[in-house]
Amino acid sequence: MGIGTVIAGLGVAGAGLWPFAAEWRRPKPNWDDAPGELVQLSQGVTHYRWIGPVRGPVVVCVHGLTTPSDVWLSLAEGLGAAGYRVLIYDLYGRGYSSAPGGRQDRAFFLRQLSDLLEDQGLTEDLTILGYSMGGAIATGFAAENPHRMKRLVLVASAGVEVVRDQLTQFAIKTPVIGDWLHHGIGMARFRRHLATTRDARTEVPGIADIQIAQLDRRGFRPAVLSSLRGMVAERQEADHRTLGREGVPVVAIWGKDDDVIPIRALGTLAQWNRATRQEVIEGAGHGLPYTHGAEVATLLRGILRETD
Repeated sequence: MGIGTVIAGLGVAGAGLWPFAAEWRRPKPNWDDAPGELVQLSQGVTHYRWIGPVRGPVVVCVHGLTTPSDVWLSLAEGLGAAGYRVLIYDLYGRGYSSAPGGRQDRAFFLRQLSDLLEDQGLTEDLTILGYSMGGAIATGFAAENPHRMKRLVLVASAGVEVVRDQLTQFAIKTPVIGDWLHHGIGMARFRRHLATTRDARTEVPGIADIQIAQLDRRGFRPAVLSSLRGMVAERQEADHRTLGREGVPVVAIWGKDDDVIPIRALGTLAQWNRATRQEVIEGAGHGLPYTHGAEVATLLRGILRETD
């Protein structure tokens, strides 16, 4: 074997290992910079914030696949102004929370939510608001704990219908090579997409740069892929039928122009649980909480007031 062949082989190997080596070089979140509070739970540190008055009905918010809890700020402030105490937190691998290893599936995320609710003394009469993947997490929790729920609110929720591009589908189904594609090409493409949204409509200043910053923190990229293979892969027909049988009030809000969770999800959910109240925000895409947060908050204030 000639030296040229050896060098070429090493070059290929280096290129193959680069995305994984780069991941280990990325820094962990700087907890000194975290707004709000940090708590050690059973799987790691969770970052959370309370928004709104000290007293009032509680709403717990669960964010999505690639967005930290900052995406809730506009909507949470709108609910807080109406007298609600809003709890937002970072899922593991996002924002300022730890990035523990392991499969990010239903059990993983429900354990984090259950741990945080216990730590905060929230045991019953729960209103949980879930966005995108957070909607799937909230749905799973509600179906397993219907006796603890006051209502479930879903915003562009996963678990019903999800659109995925070919690269993402390949990465989900293909170990090792799929990981390489996701960590390198997939996340580079995601960074470019976020950069194009810097001047787009938002009610959370700098949200695009907040999301881009996560790409340079250790644990975020593996967390996203693990969630795609785990929590996001669930189709939650059984959960929604359970919520219907148990009489848990469900509100679902969709973006008319959402290209991630398509509007046809409304019809699918109606088949699974006809008691679900469904609303559509015209002109909204998938970023509902931060592009139309004030409008969603106004809508929810009217709905929540009916029982609160």
